[in-house]
Amino acid sequence: MLPGLGEPERQRFANGAELVSLPLEEAPLVCLDFWCRAGSAWERPGESGMAHFLEHMVFKGSEHLAAGEFDRRVEALGGNSNAATGFDDVHYHVLIPPEAAPEALDLLLDLVLHPRLEPEAFAMERQVVLGELAESEDQPEEVALQRMLAQACPGHPYGQPILGQRQALLSHNPAAMAAFHQRLYGGSRCVLAISGAVGDGDLARRIADGPLAVLPPATEAPSPEPLRLRRGEERMELPRLESARLLMAWWQPAAHDLEGVMGADLATTVLAEGRRSRLVERLREQLRIVESVDLDLHPMECGSLALLEAVCEPEELPEVRQAIQQVWSELMAEEIGSTEWRRAQRLVANAYRFGLESAGSVAGLIGNSSLWGRRQSLQQPLELLQRWAPARLRQDALSALDPDLAYILEAVPA
Repeated sequence: MLPGLGEPERQRFANGAELVSLPLEEAPLVCLDFWCRAGSAWERPGESGMAHFLEHMVFKGSEHLAAGEFDRRVEALGGNSNAATGFDDVHYHVLIPPEAAPEALDLLLDLVLHPRLEPEAFAMERQVVLGELAESEDQPEEVALQRMLAQACPGHPYGQPILGQRQALLSHNPAAMAAFHQRLYGGSRCVLAISGAVGDGDLARRIADGPLAVLPPATEAPSPEPLRLRRGEERMELPRLESARLLMAWWQPAAHDLEGVMGADLATTVLAEGRRSRLVERLREQLRIVESVDLDLHPMECGSLALLEAVCEPEELPEVRQAIQQVWSELMAEEIGSTEWRRAQRLVANAYRFGLESAGSVAGLIGNSSLWGRRQSLQQPLELLQRWAPARLRQDALSALDPDLAYILEAVPA
């Protein structure tokens, strides 16, 4: 159970925008988290990198805020802010003392909904974005990961870099960015989540009477296609790569299949979460053929990905791959013991519970869930976790992590 937590309150406005809030009695701060379905997967041809570039430009001022004024005023109020762009969505959040939340709310909505996109600031920020792209391209581990995604997800936005392609970034202009903003930052594509010391409802009333509630409705854009991951393998040499990397990618259930995601989380936990997990214990502790091995689940709307990375010496790659195949085969052939099963369930459940201990993480969870129409109770993921048993996990979740179903990339030092 989740003691002390109620269920989020939701209010949908006539334009389709939504407010979702959850008070946290012990929280010292309020989190204001604005979510929009405007990640890189929604970019049209020629718009590569526009979603992330716009996130940068939002902080360069609005109709009523000069460049840098938002950050200065939020800091003067005792708060801080940040933003993040993903494949599916983008969000902007502020952590602020309760007494300053109304002013911070006005600042945040003005900044996000009415960015200025001034040409001189646009040209300067383009160089910042190009610098981030160059830095990413200068890191061999990032180059290997992006290569694998491009090959494993051909023709899909998830195979393209969120930072964008250089030539496209060089061609972007303020008018095109304004059109991108107008197309995607519309009422039915936006959710504002608030959590923490939210008070007695004054903040919610202020939102209902503010610019979010009168934001023009969005012209719904066609949704990206479901992800279909390609099987295959390749080997690439990379300058300045210190150790070899074995990268493997598997398709996993999309984020809306919450029960499937919980099963995938259990499966990746059994395989590679902590020293007692199957892959870590075999490859690192017993065989000592890897420096590290990680298997992470990335839930996404078109289809999730499980991504494995093993770091080893180049000559160890064949043995590492053989050991991964053997560990998986053993899991498929034998019953998972009760101790191992309870450990995996506990790790997955606790990771979820720990994500509900701060105003920022709660606002992020309820904001993202509401943005994509997932209005389940906060308790439901833990209830769905209990539907899984070892035999079902082998049949429905571990079977999807068959090494023969993965896209595999071996990256070795040049």
